[in-house]
Amino acid sequence: MIEATSCGGVVIYRGKILLLYKSYRNKYDGWVLPKGTVESGEEYKETAIREVKEETSVHASIIKYIGKSQYSFNVPEDTVAKDVHWYLMSASSYYSKPQREEYFIDSGYYKYHEAYHLLKFSNERQILEKGYNEYLDLKKANLWGSRKYY
Repeated sequence: MIEATSCGGVVIYRGKILLLYKSYRNKYDGWVLPKGTVESGEEYKETAIREVKEETSVHASIIKYIGKSQYSFNVPEDTVAKDVHWYLMSASSYYSKPQREEYFIDSGYYKYHEAYHLLKFSNERQILEKGYNEYLDLKKANLWGSRKYY
């Protein structure tokens, strides 16, 4: 068993959520949240910010940690057990550009109910729901977008 750790973000701008569409050699197609592997010596927060930037060209700020998802998948001769640490993040514009080298062919911001139904994986839908509820709570308390919270 190979253990791996990634970090990513539920990135929100003006109430909409950033998603990526991945198309890998006709074997994999689907919408996902931005995330990627922790590099040696890197803090989880740094990984989340770097991966969002690399995969989408979006400059995002971390608002808060929202949880961990776990899953496993098979690779030739082994199984990978992956932990993904997720952060609620804020972007400063609607601009995004998918990273072609990682087989991302589209990116964009979607309303919550659209994003929820577009996401391919149920564990990412659960994280989206948790992150979006945190966003709504902060917005209700007039703390979203204000530097006094983070």
